[in-house]
Amino acid sequence: MEGGKIKSALVTGGAGFIGRHLCKHLLDKGFRVVCVDNLITGSLANIDEFKGHPDFEFLNQNVAEHISCSGKIDYVLHFASPASPADYLKYPIPTLKVGSLGTHNALGLAKDKGAVFMLASTSEVYGDPLVHPQPESYWGNVNPIGPRGVYDEAKRFAEAITMAYHRQHRMDTKIVRIFNTFGPYMRLNDGRAVPNFIWQALNGRPLTVFGDGSQTRSFCYISDLVDGIFRLMLSSVNEPVNLGNSEELPILEFARKIIALTGSRSSIVFRKLPQDDPKNRRPDLAKARKLLKWEPKVSLEEGLNLTVEWFKSEIKRA
Repeated sequence: MEGGKIKSALVTGGAGFIGRHLCKHLLDKGFRVVCVDNLITGSLANIDEFKGHPDFEFLNQNVAEHISCSGKIDYVLHFASPASPADYLKYPIPTLKVGSLGTHNALGLAKDKGAVFMLASTSEVYGDPLVHPQPESYWGNVNPIGPRGVYDEAKRFAEAITMAYHRQHRMDTKIVRIFNTFGPYMRLNDGRAVPNFIWQALNGRPLTVFGDGSQTRSFCYISDLVDGIFRLMLSSVNEPVNLGNSEELPILEFARKIIALTGSRSSIVFRKLPQDDPKNRRPDLAKARKLLKWEPKVSLEEGLNLTVEWFKSEIKRA
């Protein structure tokens, strides 16, 4: 609420994993929320609980083609995009289009509405980093023509056009660089480490580790990420900001942790490392701490326990 008026936010990709949690957070904060999704990787089941909510509206639209929304919009949050390697390798051209044309359309809508614009960018803009941990000042090490380039370069273009609109049109824009995030409402077949390992462990299947498992990742629980996104949305910061967790561990150790946590008797199998797979991934969070007074609060163990319980319930329902 501001001056007695309800604020409104349009969330592209709102039926996806992060988008769903963002929609809920905004509704809980008293916002009117317009969720836009073409359901290529999102799901209506994710937003089923918002049906009938007086301040929630769903629009089935492909934002790479157009975004049509009547009425006042105060914030445009562009979170639409396939986000897991399995998805953007399956949908390479839609991934490029939503990062380029979709970002252009979302920026145009924000400009027309006089709204604040936020881009969901990614740690993938750093590619296979030569600097560790990764600060926002690092320009990255990306293979533009590799199979992962469709996602990496789409997001890098999206950041470039967002900053162009900020400078040329004096728009209030935000860029959040999201590192590995996990939690309830991830798809069971998402393809990323957390859902893969949990699903395999709960079903007694071997956990698939790519390479020798020495590559490292850091994992942020979804509630921490959404809190950071909301703080950035309301801030005066226009430069990119990393959001993630700085607790880093090797993938092989992470797989063993999932086996122990679930009480599974699963083994671990090794497969060839995909091309351009990053060897290390950990955010430098100094900027988020200083400018947003933010840092993650949920421990890896606590977040994994919550996620495993949700996965158990979903597997029973499937």
